[in-house]
Amino acid sequence: MSNNKFTTISTIGRQGLIQKIADSYSDSTNEVPVGIGDDAAVLRKNEKEFGLLSSETYTEGVDFDPTFTPMHHLGAKLLTAAVSDIYAMNGKPTAILINLAIPNRVSVEMIEQLYKGFQQGCKDYDCTISGGDVSASHGALTISLSVYGVVEQNKLVRRKGAKIDDAICLSGDIGGAMAGLRILLREKQHWQDSGIEVMEPDLSSYQYVVQRQLLPFARKDLISGFEENNIVPSAMTDISMGLINDLSNLCRASEVGAYIYQAAIPIHLETRDVANELEEEVDKYAMFGGEDYELLFTLPEKDVDAFSKKFNDFVVIGKINVQKNSVKVQLAEGDIWEFEDGKQKI
Repeated sequence: MSNNKFTTISTIGRQGLIQKIADSYSDSTNEVPVGIGDDAAVLRKNEKEFGLLSSETYTEGVDFDPTFTPMHHLGAKLLTAAVSDIYAMNGKPTAILINLAIPNRVSVEMIEQLYKGFQQGCKDYDCTISGGDVSASHGALTISLSVYGVVEQNKLVRRKGAKIDDAICLSGDIGGAMAGLRILLREKQHWQDSGIEVMEPDLSSYQYVVQRQLLPFARKDLISGFEENNIVPSAMTDISMGLINDLSNLCRASEVGAYIYQAAIPIHLETRDVANELEEEVDKYAMFGGEDYELLFTLPEKDVDAFSKKFNDFVVIGKINVQKNSVKVQLAEGDIWEFEDGKQKI
Protein backbone atom coordinates (compact mmCIF):
# COMPACT_ATOMS: atom_id res chain seq x y z
CA MET A 1 0.00 0.00 0.00
CA SER A 2 1.38 3.42 -0.97
CA ASN A 3 2.21 5.87 1.79
CA ASN A 4 2.12 8.81 -0.62
CA LYS A 5 0.10 11.66 0.83
CA PHE A 6 -2.90 12.79 -1.24
CA THR A 7 -4.27 16.24 -0.37
CA THR A 8 -7.33 17.32 -2.29
CA ILE A 9 -7.20 20.84 -3.68
CA SER A 10 -10.60 21.55 -2.16
CA THR A 11 -9.13 21.24 1.33
CA ILE A 12 -6.79 24.19 0.80
CA GLY A 13 -8.75 26.08 -1.87
CA ARG A 14 -7.61 27.96 -4.94
CA GLN A 15 -5.73 30.62 -3.01
CA GLY A 16 -4.05 28.05 -0.80
CA LEU A 17 -2.81 26.20 -3.87
CA ILE A 18 -1.48 29.41 -5.42
CA GLN A 19 0.30 30.24 -2.16
CA LYS A 20 1.95 26.81 -2.03
CA ILE A 21 3.21 27.25 -5.59
CA ALA A 22 4.41 30.78 -4.83
CA ASP A 23 6.23 29.63 -1.67
CA SER A 24 8.08 26.98 -3.71
CA TYR A 25 8.91 29.15 -6.72
CA SER A 26 9.23 32.70 -5.42
CA ASP A 27 12.75 33.32 -6.75
CA SER A 28 13.42 36.59 -8.56
CA THR A 29 16.20 37.42 -11.00
CA ASN A 30 17.61 40.54 -12.57
CA GLU A 31 15.37 39.94 -15.61
CA VAL A 32 12.30 38.93 -13.55
CA PRO A 33 12.45 41.11 -10.42
CA VAL A 34 8.90 40.16 -9.33
CA GLY A 35 7.47 36.72 -10.01
CA ILE A 36 4.59 34.73 -8.52
CA GLY A 37 2.42 36.45 -5.91
CA ASP A 38 1.14 39.61 -7.59
CA ASP A 39 -1.56 40.35 -10.13
CA ALA A 40 1.08 40.22 -12.89
CA ALA A 41 4.69 39.13 -13.26
CA VAL A 42 7.23 41.94 -13.63
CA LEU A 43 9.86 41.78 -16.36
CA ARG A 44 12.78 44.13 -16.81
CA LYS A 45 12.21 46.04 -20.08
CA ASN A 46 14.69 48.93 -20.06
CA GLU A 47 16.17 51.47 -17.66
CA LYS A 48 12.86 53.30 -17.21
CA GLU A 49 10.12 50.71 -17.71
CA PHE A 50 9.06 47.27 -16.56
CA GLY A 51 7.11 44.81 -18.66
CA LEU A 52 4.03 43.21 -17.08
CA LEU A 53 2.72 39.75 -17.94
CA SER A 54 -0.48 38.05 -16.80
CA SER A 55 -2.91 35.39 -18.02
CA GLU A 56 -6.47 34.16 -17.60
CA THR A 57 -8.04 30.79 -18.46
CA TYR A 58 -11.78 30.21 -18.80
CA THR A 59 -13.21 26.70 -19.09
CA GLU A 60 -16.76 26.01 -20.24
CA GLY A 61 -18.94 24.74 -17.40
CA VAL A 62 -16.53 26.06 -14.77
CA ASP A 63 -15.91 29.72 -15.56
CA PHE A 64 -18.77 30.40 -17.96
CA ASP A 65 -22.13 28.91 -18.92
CA PRO A 66 -22.82 29.00 -22.68
CA THR A 67 -26.56 28.85 -21.95
CA PHE A 68 -26.61 32.53 -21.06
CA THR A 69 -23.20 33.82 -22.13
CA PRO A 70 -23.06 35.22 -25.71
CA MET A 71 -19.71 34.48 -27.31
CA HIS A 72 -18.90 38.12 -28.03
CA HIS A 73 -19.57 38.96 -24.38
CA LEU A 74 -17.35 36.07 -23.31
CA GLY A 75 -14.45 37.39 -25.38
CA ALA A 76 -14.80 40.90 -24.01
CA LYS A 77 -15.13 39.66 -20.41
CA LEU A 78 -12.06 37.43 -20.60
CA LEU A 79 -10.01 40.28 -22.02
CA THR A 80 -11.28 42.57 -19.25
CA ALA A 81 -10.22 40.03 -16.61
CA ALA A 82 -6.70 39.82 -18.04
CA VAL A 83 -6.29 43.56 -18.58
CA SER A 84 -7.51 44.26 -15.04
CA ASP A 85 -4.39 42.48 -13.71
CA ILE A 86 -2.22 44.94 -15.62
CA TYR A 87 -4.17 47.91 -14.26
CA ALA A 88 -3.81 46.44 -10.76
CA MET A 89 -0.05 46.98 -11.16
CA ASN A 90 -0.66 50.56 -12.36
CA GLY A 91 0.36 49.59 -15.90
CA LYS A 92 -1.08 49.81 -19.41
CA PRO A 93 -1.80 46.74 -21.58
CA THR A 94 -0.23 46.58 -25.04
CA ALA A 95 -0.40 43.05 -26.50
CA ILE A 96 -2.68 40.00 -26.22
CA LEU A 97 -2.06 36.30 -26.98
CA ILE A 98 -5.08 33.99 -27.28
CA ASN A 99 -5.03 30.18 -27.05
CA LEU A 100 -8.13 28.09 -27.79
CA ALA A 101 -8.94 24.40 -27.23
CA ILE A 102 -12.08 23.87 -29.33
CA PRO A 103 -14.51 20.90 -29.34
CA ASN A 104 -16.27 19.90 -32.59
CA ARG A 105 -19.66 21.27 -31.52
CA VAL A 106 -18.26 24.82 -31.56
CA SER A 107 -18.72 26.42 -34.98
CA VAL A 108 -16.55 28.80 -36.97
CA GLU A 109 -19.27 31.43 -36.54
CA MET A 110 -19.11 31.06 -32.76
CA ILE A 111 -15.36 31.62 -32.77
CA GLU A 112 -15.84 34.66 -34.99
CA GLN A 113 -18.26 36.07 -32.42
CA LEU A 114 -15.74 35.33 -29.66
CA TYR A 115 -13.11 37.32 -31.53
CA LYS A 116 -15.51 40.23 -32.00
CA GLY A 117 -15.54 40.45 -28.22
CA PHE A 118 -11.74 40.31 -28.07
CA GLN A 119 -11.48 43.03 -30.72
CA GLN A 120 -13.93 45.29 -28.90
CA GLY A 121 -11.96 44.83 -25.70
CA CYS A 122 -8.74 45.74 -27.49
CA LYS A 123 -10.36 48.97 -28.73
CA ASP A 124 -11.55 49.78 -25.21
CA TYR A 125 -8.15 49.17 -23.61
CA ASP A 126 -5.77 50.28 -26.40
CA CYS A 127 -4.07 46.93 -26.92
CA THR A 128 -3.56 44.53 -29.85
CA ILE A 129 -4.14 40.84 -30.49
CA SER A 130 -0.67 39.68 -31.50
CA GLY A 131 -0.89 35.89 -31.76
CA GLY A 132 -1.83 32.66 -30.03
CA ASP A 133 -2.60 29.03 -30.76
CA VAL A 134 -5.57 26.79 -31.62
CA SER A 135 -5.97 23.13 -30.72
CA ALA A 136 -8.75 20.56 -30.43
CA SER A 137 -10.63 19.54 -27.29
CA HIS A 138 -12.55 16.35 -26.57
CA GLY A 139 -14.67 18.09 -23.94
CA ALA A 140 -15.07 21.69 -22.88
CA LEU A 141 -14.21 24.84 -24.77
CA THR A 142 -11.17 26.31 -23.06
CA ILE A 143 -9.85 29.81 -23.67
CA SER A 144 -6.53 31.07 -22.34
CA LEU A 145 -5.47 34.66 -22.77
CA SER A 146 -2.11 36.26 -21.94
CA VAL A 147 -1.67 40.01 -21.75
CA TYR A 148 1.55 42.03 -21.83
CA GLY A 149 1.76 45.59 -20.56
CA VAL A 150 4.21 48.26 -19.46
CA VAL A 151 4.65 50.51 -16.45
CA GLU A 152 7.22 53.14 -15.50
CA GLN A 153 9.55 51.66 -12.89
CA ASN A 154 8.85 54.41 -10.36
CA LYS A 155 5.08 53.94 -10.77
CA LEU A 156 4.88 50.17 -10.35
CA VAL A 157 2.31 49.23 -7.70
CA ARG A 158 2.17 45.81 -6.08
CA ARG A 159 0.03 44.14 -3.44
CA LYS A 160 3.05 44.62 -1.22
CA GLY A 161 3.49 48.19 0.01
CA ALA A 162 0.50 49.13 2.16
CA LYS A 163 1.58 51.12 5.24
CA ILE A 164 0.07 51.40 8.71
CA ASP A 165 -2.74 54.02 8.76
CA ASP A 166 -3.08 54.07 4.97
CA ALA A 167 -6.67 54.48 3.83
CA ILE A 168 -8.22 51.45 2.12
CA CYS A 169 -9.95 52.69 -1.04
CA LEU A 170 -12.28 51.00 -3.50
CA SER A 171 -13.39 52.16 -6.94
CA GLY A 172 -16.96 51.91 -8.23
CA ASP A 173 -19.27 49.42 -6.52
CA ILE A 174 -19.09 45.69 -5.89
CA GLY A 175 -21.44 42.73 -5.64
CA GLY A 176 -23.15 43.49 -8.94
CA ALA A 177 -21.48 40.63 -10.83
CA MET A 178 -22.72 38.10 -8.28
CA ALA A 179 -26.21 39.60 -8.35
CA GLY A 180 -26.23 39.29 -12.14
CA LEU A 181 -25.10 35.67 -11.94
CA ARG A 182 -27.84 34.83 -9.44
CA ILE A 183 -30.48 36.28 -11.77
CA LEU A 184 -29.12 34.44 -14.82
CA LEU A 185 -29.00 31.14 -12.94
CA ARG A 186 -32.58 31.64 -11.76
CA GLU A 187 -33.79 32.32 -15.29
CA LYS A 188 -31.90 29.28 -16.57
CA GLN A 189 -33.67 27.13 -13.98
CA HIS A 190 -37.05 28.58 -15.00
CA TRP A 191 -36.26 27.72 -18.64
CA GLN A 192 -35.22 24.16 -17.77
CA ASP A 193 -38.35 23.66 -15.66
CA SER A 194 -40.64 25.06 -18.37
CA GLY A 195 -39.73 22.52 -21.02
CA ILE A 196 -39.88 25.25 -23.66
CA GLU A 197 -37.26 24.84 -26.38
CA VAL A 198 -36.50 28.56 -26.71
CA MET A 199 -37.13 31.11 -23.96
CA GLU A 200 -36.25 34.80 -23.88
CA PRO A 201 -36.62 36.08 -20.31
CA ASP A 202 -37.33 39.74 -19.66
CA LEU A 203 -34.15 41.01 -17.98
CA SER A 204 -34.92 44.72 -18.38
CA SER A 205 -35.29 45.15 -14.62
CA TYR A 206 -31.81 43.68 -14.09
CA GLN A 207 -29.87 45.45 -16.81
CA TYR A 208 -27.13 46.82 -14.55
CA VAL A 209 -26.31 43.61 -12.68
CA VAL A 210 -26.53 41.37 -15.75
CA GLN A 211 -24.09 43.66 -17.54
CA ARG A 212 -21.77 43.53 -14.53
CA GLN A 213 -21.73 39.74 -14.89
CA LEU A 214 -21.59 39.34 -18.66
CA LEU A 215 -19.79 42.49 -19.78
CA PRO A 216 -17.72 44.06 -16.97
CA PHE A 217 -15.27 46.86 -17.65
CA ALA A 218 -11.76 47.22 -16.23
CA ARG A 219 -10.85 50.54 -14.60
CA LYS A 220 -8.69 52.17 -17.24
CA ASP A 221 -10.13 55.54 -16.15
CA LEU A 222 -8.78 55.17 -12.62
CA ILE A 223 -5.27 54.40 -13.86
CA SER A 224 -5.49 57.48 -16.09
CA GLY A 225 -6.64 59.47 -13.05
CA PHE A 226 -3.60 58.37 -11.07
CA GLU A 227 -1.32 59.40 -13.93
CA GLU A 228 -2.97 62.78 -14.52
CA ASN A 229 -2.80 63.69 -10.83
CA ASN A 230 0.64 62.22 -10.07
CA ILE A 231 -0.82 59.74 -7.57
CA VAL A 232 0.86 56.37 -6.94
CA PRO A 233 -1.00 54.03 -4.55
CA SER A 234 1.08 52.31 -1.91
CA ALA A 235 -0.54 48.96 -2.79
CA MET A 236 -3.23 47.75 -5.17
CA THR A 237 -5.10 44.70 -6.47
CA ASP A 238 -8.31 44.10 -8.39
CA ILE A 239 -11.57 42.62 -7.14
CA SER A 240 -11.66 39.28 -8.91
CA MET A 241 -12.21 36.80 -6.06
CA GLY A 242 -14.27 38.97 -3.69
CA LEU A 243 -13.40 41.83 -1.36
CA ILE A 244 -12.39 39.70 1.62
CA ASN A 245 -10.13 37.37 -0.37
CA ASP A 246 -8.50 40.15 -2.37
CA LEU A 247 -7.99 42.39 0.66
CA SER A 248 -6.55 39.43 2.57
CA ASN A 249 -4.05 38.84 -0.24
CA LEU A 250 -3.01 42.48 -0.13
CA CYS A 251 -2.59 42.36 3.64
CA ARG A 252 -0.57 39.14 3.47
CA ALA A 253 1.78 40.59 0.87
CA SER A 254 2.18 43.85 2.80
CA GLU A 255 2.45 42.09 6.20
CA VAL A 256 -0.31 44.28 7.66
CA GLY A 257 -3.95 44.02 8.73
CA ALA A 258 -7.12 45.83 7.73
CA TYR A 259 -10.17 47.25 9.45
CA ILE A 260 -13.12 48.05 7.19
CA TYR A 261 -16.72 49.18 7.68
CA GLN A 262 -19.66 47.27 6.24
CA ALA A 263 -21.64 50.50 5.84
CA ALA A 264 -18.86 52.03 3.69
CA ILE A 265 -18.76 49.21 1.11
CA PRO A 266 -20.23 50.65 -2.12
CA ILE A 267 -23.18 48.57 -3.38
CA HIS A 268 -25.45 49.59 -6.28
CA LEU A 269 -29.19 49.93 -5.58
CA GLU A 270 -30.04 47.29 -8.20
CA THR A 271 -27.66 44.85 -6.51
CA ARG A 272 -29.53 45.42 -3.24
CA ASP A 273 -32.87 44.95 -4.99
CA VAL A 274 -31.78 41.59 -6.40
CA ALA A 275 -30.62 40.37 -3.00
CA ASN A 276 -33.93 41.44 -1.45
CA GLU A 277 -35.91 39.75 -4.22
CA LEU A 278 -33.99 36.49 -3.82
CA GLU A 279 -34.03 36.79 0.00
CA GLU A 280 -30.24 36.69 0.17
CA GLU A 281 -27.65 38.84 1.97
CA VAL A 282 -26.30 41.59 -0.27
CA ASP A 283 -23.17 41.96 1.86
CA LYS A 284 -22.19 38.41 0.95
CA TYR A 285 -22.46 39.36 -2.73
CA ALA A 286 -20.09 42.26 -2.12
CA MET A 287 -17.61 40.57 0.20
CA PHE A 288 -17.37 37.14 -1.43
CA GLY A 289 -18.82 37.41 -4.96
CA GLY A 290 -15.87 38.51 -7.08
CA GLU A 291 -15.60 39.27 -10.82
CA ASP A 292 -16.39 42.97 -10.33
CA TYR A 293 -12.91 44.01 -11.57
CA GLU A 294 -12.93 47.18 -9.51
CA LEU A 295 -9.61 48.29 -8.03
CA LEU A 296 -8.79 48.04 -4.33
CA PHE A 297 -5.92 50.31 -3.34
CA THR A 298 -4.28 52.02 -0.38
CA LEU A 299 -3.25 55.66 -0.07
CA PRO A 300 -1.85 57.92 2.64
CA GLU A 301 -4.60 60.20 4.01
CA LYS A 302 -3.08 63.30 2.39
CA ASP A 303 -3.28 61.69 -1.04
CA VAL A 304 -6.90 60.65 -0.47
CA ASP A 305 -7.96 64.24 0.12
CA ALA A 306 -6.05 65.52 -2.90
CA PHE A 307 -7.18 62.76 -5.26
CA SER A 308 -10.85 62.86 -4.26
CA LYS A 309 -11.03 66.46 -5.51
CA LYS A 310 -9.96 65.30 -8.98
CA PHE A 311 -11.48 61.80 -9.22
CA ASN A 312 -14.63 60.97 -7.31
CA ASP A 313 -15.50 57.39 -8.31
CA PHE A 314 -13.92 55.78 -5.26
CA VAL A 315 -14.62 55.59 -1.54
CA VAL A 316 -12.62 54.93 1.61
CA ILE A 317 -13.85 51.75 3.27
CA GLY A 318 -11.34 51.43 6.11
CA LYS A 319 -7.75 51.68 7.29
CA ILE A 320 -4.59 49.56 7.37
CA ASN A 321 -3.42 48.49 10.85
CA VAL A 322 -0.65 46.45 12.50
CA GLN A 323 -2.52 43.13 12.93
CA LYS A 324 -0.80 41.01 10.29
CA ASN A 325 -3.02 38.95 7.96
CA SER A 326 -6.17 40.00 9.84
CA VAL A 327 -9.16 41.60 8.11
CA LYS A 328 -11.86 42.89 10.43
CA VAL A 329 -15.26 44.04 9.20
CA GLN A 330 -17.33 46.23 11.51
CA LEU A 331 -20.99 45.53 10.78
CA ALA A 332 -23.64 48.24 10.79
CA GLU A 333 -25.01 46.81 14.08
CA GLY A 334 -21.58 47.11 15.72
CA ASP A 335 -20.56 43.42 15.64
CA ILE A 336 -17.18 42.54 14.12
CA TRP A 337 -16.37 39.74 11.71
CA GLU A 338 -12.70 38.76 11.63
CA PHE A 339 -10.96 36.94 8.79
CA GLU A 340 -7.47 35.50 8.81
CA ASP A 341 -5.95 34.59 5.43
CA GLY A 342 -9.43 34.98 3.94
CA LYS A 343 -11.12 32.54 6.34
CA GLN A 344 -13.58 33.71 8.98
CA LYS A 345 -12.53 33.19 12.57
CA ILE A 346 -15.23 31.77 14.81
